[in-house]
Amino acid sequence: MNQNERKTVARRMILLIAVACVIMGLYVMRLIFLQLVNGDDFKAKATNTTDYNFTVTAARGDIVDSAGRRIATTTTSYNVVLNKLLMGDRDLDTMLQQIVELLRANGESWNDTLLIGQADAAGNYAFTDDDTSTSDQKQLADMKETLGLQQYATANDVMEMLVEKNDLQDFSPEWQRVLAGIHYEMDRQAFSNVNNFVMAENVSTLAVATIKEHSLQLPGVEIVETSARSYDQSDIVPAVLGRVGKITAEKWKVTDSNGQVTYPLREKGYNMNDVLGISGLESVYEDELRGKDGVKTITRNSDGVIVDTKLTTVPEPGHTVQLTIDSNFQRAVDKALADNIDMINRVYNTGTMKAAAGAVVVLDVKDGSVLAASNYPSYDQNLYAANYSEYSSDPSLPLFNRALQGLYTPGSTFKPAVAVAALDSGLINQYSTVYCNGVYNYFKDYHPRCTRHGHSGNIDVVTAIKWSCNIFFYDVGRRLTSDVYDAYAYKLGLGQRTGVEVGEAVGRLTTKSDSNYMASLDVQAAIGQGNTVVSPIQLATYAATLANNGTRYRTHFVKAILDTNTGEVLSETKPEVMDVIEGTGNTFELVRQGMKQVPSTINDKISSYPVPIACKTGTPQRSETYAPGKHYLNAMMVAYLPADNPQIAIGISIEYGGYGARTGDLVVDIANAYFALKDGSLAQQAEAEKEAEQAQQEDQAQTTDPAQAAAGQTTGNAAAQPAQMTPAADTAAPETAAEGEAQPAVQDEQQPAADTEQNPDAIAPEN
Repeated sequence: MNQNERKTVARRMILLIAVACVIMGLYVMRLIFLQLVNGDDFKAKATNTTDYNFTVTAARGDIVDSAGRRIATTTTSYNVVLNKLLMGDRDLDTMLQQIVELLRANGESWNDTLLIGQADAAGNYAFTDDDTSTSDQKQLADMKETLGLQQYATANDVMEMLVEKNDLQDFSPEWQRVLAGIHYEMDRQAFSNVNNFVMAENVSTLAVATIKEHSLQLPGVEIVETSARSYDQSDIVPAVLGRVGKITAEKWKVTDSNGQVTYPLREKGYNMNDVLGISGLESVYEDELRGKDGVKTITRNSDGVIVDTKLTTVPEPGHTVQLTIDSNFQRAVDKALADNIDMINRVYNTGTMKAAAGAVVVLDVKDGSVLAASNYPSYDQNLYAANYSEYSSDPSLPLFNRALQGLYTPGSTFKPAVAVAALDSGLINQYSTVYCNGVYNYFKDYHPRCTRHGHSGNIDVVTAIKWSCNIFFYDVGRRLTSDVYDAYAYKLGLGQRTGVEVGEAVGRLTTKSDSNYMASLDVQAAIGQGNTVVSPIQLATYAATLANNGTRYRTHFVKAILDTNTGEVLSETKPEVMDVIEGTGNTFELVRQGMKQVPSTINDKISSYPVPIACKTGTPQRSETYAPGKHYLNAMMVAYLPADNPQIAIGISIEYGGYGARTGDLVVDIANAYFALKDGSLAQQAEAEKEAEQAQQEDQAQTTDPAQAAAGQTTGNAAAQPAQMTPAADTAAPETAAEGEAQPAVQDEQQPAADTEQNPDAIAPEN
């Protein structure tokens, strides 16, 4: 090779080396760019992971009594939950069949709200909705709309659509219905990679163990611990506490009058399968009790492998709601009410008509807090779901909250309100009198009566309250007019809301705007008849306002909101003045004098009770009659004590109870329980009774055949059911009453004749 050729080769080699160096430099620069600049992005793309967040439900806060004893609490339960993300490529319907079989084998059910039954022998389906249920009808309409069917579509049409939509053609009719119901529920719960499906709730530990044994065959099927509401003291004010329940379709999807659809609960952070308060305090304090849900994050790579699972947000339990009620005192008042009704039926109502039901409310005079709110009959909160059909069909209405929702004619318990109005307005004073001769003759064609038991002649206001003189209040009421005494009754707490946190009936007073109004109605309303109806909690509020010399506090059930973890008081209910009657001169003192003398007219424990009690009985007539012109009677009472330094106020109503004086022993029993509560002996007594009951149950368990014991079990109220409420025309009257003259308006209260039964009201008649 000559010299020129060698130079040429050298130049070419240099050029190739230069090109190679440039190329290598470019690769190095590219690697630097990939690894250092965009390394994290490409690493994530290489692994291709995705995070999926799932809600971890927070424990619901407790509801406790004033001493901190738990009434409503949260217990651990187990749900069968399907996680689509973890299922992989397993056939969903085959796995659903396996789960159903396992649940069936353990006596468990699964979530299925499809309102269609199994196919009949001919293969036809039928809807299972309740024609009278608005909820059922709306659910059917929504289902048809969601499936794109007309509203006249049959059950067969719906099933055909569900089978086709979910590709269930190869299954038997029985399995088609089962799987269609589950798929329908999955759609309602929006089952997806980011939203689990709760297939079964509150399953037994046996079912939990069975499903876990088959976990390798059931990927994505999880047993999830969750919280369920339970009631440690299921007999304590169940109607006030209310209920919790799953979110319904109506609450989840709301359509306004313009057809606009909103999801208010979803916007507040709820999921479709969440539980929330649906009535009572559970609903009113939902935001406090709910707590803050946590978040569990599952990370999956591009191959579908779960690479990480962690709790990214810890759930926070809800707050504790503390009531003003002491559970021991509440239970004592419940017993006293039941005993009083039993006494009335044993001693007085010996015919077929019995005292059917009643209610008592006890308030703290100083701040309006509810110390007890008793209903008879009542129900067991823990048995509500299982016994709902029995409870709802019971003619004595155990589910009805009479203490807050029951409306009753107050009868003579209304008279102190008229006395306050007359004294405060200056119409009368302590020396003013009305002549009582037994008949009020102001009207030409209307002559209501008074029996004059214990009184006659010129009657002043104190004597009129003591002996419940109708003539006095007829005349004073006529001169005042309902416009005036109604205004005072409202301020005292009758015929209007008391302010309690849960729903209450408002009631009404008799007014001149009533369609049946005439002048004679003013005198009837003045003795608590006419069109006036009030609730027991209004009566208690009214009694407390009289005790406070005209200051009315807001009535309330909740004492405080507490931090569940530390017990710290987060907020506290302060006494709130709702209204004030200033009271001129000795207005309230004169009314108190009259009410303090009422117990002396009753031949019961109340007349000799060592602590002075101020009270007023009432005996309003019911609309039912046991003979022409003879009406059945309710027993009513308002009271406060000690009379000179009031601490508690009481409102009582007993349906078909007869004369109001029959509740005198009930007032004494409540007073005894209250003073026992104050000195601590009530708690000791309650603990002793609890231990005795447990010992008795243990003895029975040892000596009684299990089958016989099971057959003999009853619910808490089954043994205390009142008799038939509807009176028969020929029923023997529980008491006789003097016939009044035909009245153009509502009649006055019936009075006992001279030959009446021997009872306290024969001495202290209610007029």
